[in-house]
Amino acid sequence: MADNSQKMSYHAGEAKGQAQEKASGMMDKANNAAQSTKETMQDAGQNMQAKAQGAADAVKNATGMNK
Repeated sequence: MADNSQKMSYHAGEAKGQAQEKASGMMDKANNAAQSTKETMQDAGQNMQAKAQGAADAVKNATGMNK
């Protein structure tokens, strides 16, 4: 009886370890996705800022305000 109980305890521990490892892997993937999204949004923001500056400069040039 004790032998069967020990086996069950061992397998429960194994399952817990596997679940923790899987959860850790999923968290790593989520963190990587979040970081990638952050970088993409930063790049997009910088691109939009550069375009807006270019447009402002074009307006200044066209109206003679850029001295």
